[in-house]
Amino acid sequence: MAFSQIFSRRTELGLLLLSALFVSAMLINLELSQGNTLTSELAWVIGGFVVIFLAAHTALCFTAPHADQIMLPVTATLNGLGLVMIYRIDEANGTSLVTRQVLWTLVGVVLLVLVLVFLREHRSLSRYSYLLGLVGLGLLALPLVWPQPEDAEARIWITFGPFSLQPGEFSKILLLLFFAQLLVNKRALFTVAGYRFLGLSFPRLRDLAPILAVWAIAILIMAGTNDFGPALLLFATVLGMLYLATGRVSWLLIGLVLVMIGGTGVYMISSKIQARVSNFLDPFADYDASGFQLANSLFGMSWGGITGTGIGQGHPDIIPVVWTDFILAAVGEEMGLVGLSGVLILFALLVTRGFRTALLARDSYGKLVASGLSLTIAIQVFVVVAGISALMPMTGLTTPFMSAGGSSLMANYMLLGILLRISDSARQPAAVPTESTDGSSHLSPVGGDGTGDGAGDSTGYMPSVGKVS
Repeated sequence: MAFSQIFSRRTELGLLLLSALFVSAMLINLELSQGNTLTSELAWVIGGFVVIFLAAHTALCFTAPHADQIMLPVTATLNGLGLVMIYRIDEANGTSLVTRQVLWTLVGVVLLVLVLVFLREHRSLSRYSYLLGLVGLGLLALPLVWPQPEDAEARIWITFGPFSLQPGEFSKILLLLFFAQLLVNKRALFTVAGYRFLGLSFPRLRDLAPILAVWAIAILIMAGTNDFGPALLLFATVLGMLYLATGRVSWLLIGLVLVMIGGTGVYMISSKIQARVSNFLDPFADYDASGFQLANSLFGMSWGGITGTGIGQGHPDIIPVVWTDFILAAVGEEMGLVGLSGVLILFALLVTRGFRTALLARDSYGKLVASGLSLTIAIQVFVVVAGISALMPMTGLTTPFMSAGGSSLMANYMLLGILLRISDSARQPAAVPTESTDGSSHLSPVGGDGTGDGAGDSTGYMPSVGKVS
């Protein structure tokens, strides 16, 4: 029985092996391109990557056998590409970030497995939605009262001895779980006809209270922590969830107006935001100071061109702290537009599978949670790419699964665990009545195996357009 369960997810296993071969080939090519011999550290990175994700695959076979088989391999490939770039930056800077990143990957995958083990039914989260919302707000505001380093630009960290944690990474998941239940409970209020203007239906003023509350909390936290990326991410995701729940474009227009008002107010009082907007308008005006990071990001990607300089042949180490929010700039320099496009396609595939999970979910809460978690990945990647290419001001957000750092990895693997749990529930074989030879009826399972197209389509759920049901 155990062997049959392990081989029940053959598609996932095959894709994980391809991912491991791809990441291993890139790491070996990187070492050889630098004229180095293959070292034990390289073996540690490759071996750790293979063991961690084979263990994750085995755990999924027992805890979520019907879950989507594409999400984990795509995530593993993104994580592996992040390891490759961090290893390359280590060689240029003489640092050893990659060893810690492998360990954080292990911790993240362990958290993913724990989510699947203890969260046997995603609908159970809805019973604690208000508690989760309070905890999420508490985590988001915790750095405001936690001692911070004197030279800290933003109050976003809590420190325990040698370890530092960014609680905002975890709070976004808890808050999205809360808002999903709020939208399910109060959906009728959000769809009540209000005022009509230019052919669009706008909600009544009293029905705007939830979105105004989110907007106000986001502005207050931004002002207190001097960190604007997470608040922007949360606000944009909630707006997207509102649109998915109601199908009303007017909510998006209201959100856009609130962003413009709040953004203008924050710009007037924050020198940090003023500097980022100035760098966005002209990255080279203050090249030797605040514009140095963005300007060198643009130089590097320009030098990389279509095909890139080649792995190990660029100079991504010139960009300050390139291993965090600018790691995609390093990808663009050494792998070119082709490589960067490949990374974005992987993210698009991950988000698409998340939205497919939302379509297959049989309950409104599951639909909104899966949609919200997928949407937050999409928005975060968009904001990061727009920031490094000067399409919008930098926000300080990291690239999911690729940037160095434990908080982001752990939170995103927990996010993936929730998505996989919803996917497993949605793709469970549905029991349908059949008639036996003696004329009696009984239930027999019908459903997909979770491998992709068509899997779970026989569950009897017909997805609605524009709204969740």
